[in-house]
Amino acid sequence: MQPEAQLFADLAAYDEIIDVRSPAEFAEDHIPGAINCPVLDDAQRIEVGTLYKQVSPFVAKKIGAAMVSENIGRHLRERFLDKAKDWKPLIYCWRGGNRSGSMTTVFRAIGWRACQLEGGYKTWRSHVIARLECLPEHLNFHVICGTTGSAKTRVLQAIGALGEQILDLETLASHKGSVLGVLPGQPQPGQKWFETLLLQELAGFDPARPVYVEAESRKIGRLHVPEALIGRIRAGECYGIDATLAARVAFLLTDYDYFLAQPDLLGEPLAALKSLHSAETMKRWHGMIAAADWPALVRELLEQHYDPLYRRSQNSNFTGYRNPGAFPTDDLSASGIADLAARIVHSRSAQIA
Repeated sequence: MQPEAQLFADLAAYDEIIDVRSPAEFAEDHIPGAINCPVLDDAQRIEVGTLYKQVSPFVAKKIGAAMVSENIGRHLRERFLDKAKDWKPLIYCWRGGNRSGSMTTVFRAIGWRACQLEGGYKTWRSHVIARLECLPEHLNFHVICGTTGSAKTRVLQAIGALGEQILDLETLASHKGSVLGVLPGQPQPGQKWFETLLLQELAGFDPARPVYVEAESRKIGRLHVPEALIGRIRAGECYGIDATLAARVAFLLTDYDYFLAQPDLLGEPLAALKSLHSAETMKRWHGMIAAADWPALVRELLEQHYDPLYRRSQNSNFTGYRNPGAFPTDDLSASGIADLAARIVHSRSAQIA
């Protein structure tokens, strides 16, 4: 095991992980389980940085030290006065420099066994990148395929409910993967936090057991799936859901019901299809929206846009799609999805037997 991998394997040895970076830095990405106790908030960090560049490093350090001291004192009063003498926190900032060093010094002076993360957040980020490059090669992915509207994510989750290992990329990415996949009120995480979430999932899998995952493109919304992971998934064995068009339309009308309640949400994502379809087709689709003719709109989107796109993508990208196991269904209700999940898991068990 690499030294940094061992370091982060030992995180459980600490009673608390404290990220002293600014709230904006913390929101972008952080060590899972860490709490944010900024020694400089966002505005203060900008102020000190401006003083450093425009006035002098000496003035910036004086003002910064005063701010840091005040903030550490506030955190002590509000969050840490109840900690016992043997409390052992791990403290980090961007590079493992002055910000985390200041809090570590104060905490050690009090008598706590505070430790400073060498290299800070940058060490963590390097660890995430390195692990995401090597972990996928040790995992055996079983890929749930099927045209848009085949309830692949729901089937995947039902497989998880049966006790199997699943990697639910769309839930991690807060996006359904398609042009219309934006989830109202659920912004996507940043790329770095998405990768941290991915590492958490991958590191928890047992390599001796299969990991079920949905067929995805390289991008889920605005997020990129790491190359090593997407390459390994695309080499996996595929299980093809062959749902009837009627079943898919019925499922999508339920799964995307927020568009029916707020048709204005369709405007921006539908505009992304203008370069792929004629003005006449786009006008017809907008007319269906205006008339609230949702079944007709969904049917046409599937037949004229999603299905041709899916066939091209799967045939060229997924090795196992050339001869996928086929699971036909005309029922994508909750019970139908549960049945599909059981059939897929049972088919694998039958192959092993």
